[in-house]
Amino acid sequence: MKTLIIIPTYNEAGNLCPLLKEIFVRAPESDILIVDDNSTDGTGKLADEIHTGNPLVNVMHRPGKLGLGTAYLTGFKYAIAYNYDAAFEMDADFSHDPRYLPDFLQAIEHADLVIGSRYVPGGGTPDWSLVRRLISGNGNTFARFMLGIPVHDCTAGFRCYRREVLLQGI
Repeated sequence: MKTLIIIPTYNEAGNLCPLLKEIFVRAPESDILIVDDNSTDGTGKLADEIHTGNPLVNVMHRPGKLGLGTAYLTGFKYAIAYNYDAAFEMDADFSHDPRYLPDFLQAIEHADLVIGSRYVPGGGTPDWSLVRRLISGNGNTFARFMLGIPVHDCTAGFRCYRREVLLQGI
């Protein structure tokens, strides 16, 4: 399965190399797309240097801080244009642990969407304040109730979509 891991960045120069190293240990055949929002710390330049040495890493530069959601949409359009079978959302700050990538890759073989949830056994939010946990937990409870869906983590950002799902949404 041809997979793309989309990593939006803004001032992630300190995380980028260690994150990519971990990704390639866990998912060595996946391609990476770094979508940089004109980072002021040199993340975009570093990403270009990494691309020069590793053709599995591609980089898109955006003119300013345009936001996480639009970065993922840009990545999904790239995944469709380059015929990827599946595309991941993954943050650059290690809040999405690369050690779970093999599990995602296995699960996406038989699913349309795989979600890395914070609200299942083994999940968690260890660096979050109590207020942030309450807001997130209550927001997810409200969304589940209003939408009538069984998903416990509606706002999870660690996801993998099959191509067919992306084609329906974009």
